[in-house]
Amino acid sequence: MQRIVVGLCLVLAVCAAQAQYTSITLTGLVKDKQDKSPLAYVNVVLKNEADSAFVAGAISEEDGRFTITGVAPNRYLVQLSYMGYQSQQQGVFVGSLTDVIELGSIEMAANAQQLGEVEITARQDDVKGGMEKKSFAVENNIAQSGGSILEAMQTLPGVTVQDSKVQLRGNDKVVVLIDGKQTALTGFGNQASLDNIPASAIERIEVINNPSAKYDANGNAGIINIIMKKNKQEGLSGKAGMAVGVGSLWQKKANLPDIRPQYRFTPKVNPSLALNYRKKNFNAFFQGDFIYKQALFKNEFVTRTYDNGDVIKQQMKRNRDTYVGTGKVGFDWNITENDVFNFSALFSAEKILDHGDQPFYDSTLTERRRLWQFLEDELKITTTASATYLHKFKQPGHTIGAGINYTFHREDEKYYFDNIMPLYTGRDAFKLLSNENVIDVSLDYVRPLKYGRIEAGLKYRWRYIPTDMKFYPGLNSPLDTNAGGWAIYTENIPAIYSNYIYENKKIEVELGLRLEYVNVNYKVDPNHNTYKSDGYQYIQPFPNFRFAYKINDKNKLSLFFSRRVDRPNEFDIRVFPKYDDAEIVKVGNPGLRPQYTYSFELGYKTNWKSGYFYSAAFHKLGDGTLTRIRTIVPGSTIVYSVMQNAGRSYNTGLEVMLSQDITKYFTFNLNMTGYHNRINTFSVTNQYPTPTEYTAPMEQIISGNVKLNTFFHLPLKFEIQLSGAYYAPDLIPQGRIGQRFSLDLGLKKTIQKGKGELFLNATDLANTMVIKEELRGNGFNYLSYDYYETQVIRFGYYYKF
Repeated sequence: MQRIVVGLCLVLAVCAAQAQYTSITLTGLVKDKQDKSPLAYVNVVLKNEADSAFVAGAISEEDGRFTITGVAPNRYLVQLSYMGYQSQQQGVFVGSLTDVIELGSIEMAANAQQLGEVEITARQDDVKGGMEKKSFAVENNIAQSGGSILEAMQTLPGVTVQDSKVQLRGNDKVVVLIDGKQTALTGFGNQASLDNIPASAIERIEVINNPSAKYDANGNAGIINIIMKKNKQEGLSGKAGMAVGVGSLWQKKANLPDIRPQYRFTPKVNPSLALNYRKKNFNAFFQGDFIYKQALFKNEFVTRTYDNGDVIKQQMKRNRDTYVGTGKVGFDWNITENDVFNFSALFSAEKILDHGDQPFYDSTLTERRRLWQFLEDELKITTTASATYLHKFKQPGHTIGAGINYTFHREDEKYYFDNIMPLYTGRDAFKLLSNENVIDVSLDYVRPLKYGRIEAGLKYRWRYIPTDMKFYPGLNSPLDTNAGGWAIYTENIPAIYSNYIYENKKIEVELGLRLEYVNVNYKVDPNHNTYKSDGYQYIQPFPNFRFAYKINDKNKLSLFFSRRVDRPNEFDIRVFPKYDDAEIVKVGNPGLRPQYTYSFELGYKTNWKSGYFYSAAFHKLGDGTLTRIRTIVPGSTIVYSVMQNAGRSYNTGLEVMLSQDITKYFTFNLNMTGYHNRINTFSVTNQYPTPTEYTAPMEQIISGNVKLNTFFHLPLKFEIQLSGAYYAPDLIPQGRIGQRFSLDLGLKKTIQKGKGELFLNATDLANTMVIKEELRGNGFNYLSYDYYETQVIRFGYYYKF
């Protein structure tokens, strides 16, 4: 492998065609064939190959360079004429994998000579021509208008959301970016904060199943890139809106006896304002949102059955109040024609108050053994600042850019609970404070070629996360006070990458290589009763490869290969027990190591005037699979959920997408994903609270999901969207999750000459979404049903100016 890596580095064998372009720039140099001097004022004309119709023209400059912009993918003829020289003509096949085509030097002589042919390609649908990325406009998702990014993602093909974690094709190892950057707001692990970012601030969402070497190697399932809105029109412009809603319209399942009521008719309010001012070479922007919402965040009914015959029935109810304020400001400054500077800053404050009840009963619900009532008070503060500089060389598309991004994220959590037992009541509390600091520095270079482009760059990431946990025990406290204290997580990751792309009329080749050095140190309070300081480091190559064969203009086959990694998140190794469930205690594991994954994919796409069909067969092989393992210690009914590296895992499946305009009044898109998940047998030892061995048998299942979106385009600018989603039973750590189904409906009316928009929608219209989980541990079985809030009705108005 090392020899292969060195060889690839020497030839810059790396690639990232990250976008499919529809507006291409053609450029070249015109020279005298005999003395190689540049020829100025040469007339360059671009014509359609099919009918010789004029498309565009240009005149070469003093240095002989000519540039033609705004060229759509197609087949063309380039004609060059100059007094005293023989006219020249060559075929040009313009495609979509690069936005600049460098024709190189074109020599003109007195004698006619046919020049070579330049070739490229294109396509524009949800699935891009290279099939490495899907792009979805958020404004088309009427059924989720007024909702969050996390809710909008649930309707996307191949995407599911489970326990606030985004999954692609049944795999939760997903990296979420905002405008190509990873921050604590989108989550370096759990993406729960995405539920508090309004979808109204988003232009589109990109799903990248096969990332190139330019991206961080972390996240074997792929990348979701959220593109924020930014207006491009001259002068002052903007958008103001207000969305209101109500959820929990009726009760899915009644409470167990003697606890506080569930939230009903929960309000949601989301005002928003976006401003943009553009004048000549300067653009400034502002995006602000405020969210207030109540929700029945969790309403889980659990039956735990132990091998000794003991049965415990319990309910976890969380009534949640959420307050979120988010603001983003920035500017784009074209210092000169060739130099651009961008700056942006974001601030977000999120306040979460959970009022919870968790009763524990015997199997007949006649004897209450315990009642756990709590208030969880959590404040999350996120600040980001980003600056980039881009220099454009005289050759169009030839650029070098540098960037720096800083993120600060504070997690300030206070947890107060009453532990009500038959003979006494204990009042306990714990407080967690975590301050995450992240700095990313990058340098990127791009140079277009006659048949593609090369890219190269480097990136350095530094993360520093000090965490402090304090326990305040009450009477007969269940808290493990010897497992508190402090811990410090430090991460250093320098990386280099190089990309190369080649394309002609029939084939496309992308080669990519990223080389990363990772050094992670986790220092643990020496007084901790179980864990000690730990860490890991590695130098690893992460290649990617794509080969595509264009059968014709409407049919293409693509083959992908990549090697990626999943590094344990800081939360996954955090050594402090988390008591957000009284008898199912979560704790991290500083002994975790990265999971490495090899991915293979074969894709096919065909398109026609009114639609397209896309399919992809995929296979992933993972070593050291990261997952949670639940065990009990002898003599106790408390379940401890600890992160572990499990055995080898496999994910093999097929994804199919069909989009069709039936008439101008009705369109639909259908997505079906089926896969076989398998985890080989493995054995681990949970160290907390005492060493407990667990051996898992081989588990496998055939699962998948189906999503159908239908759109009705009615007279008087009315639009209706009806969306349905079905999720088949699937594997989860030590068990299975049951099937689920939901139906969403949205209506939109455009008013005020296109400047205004009214919408009304409902999620989970039939209120059918219930999460069922079955688990098997060492000496116990676990069956749960979560009847959390999923049905929400929203009404809103947006105005553009």
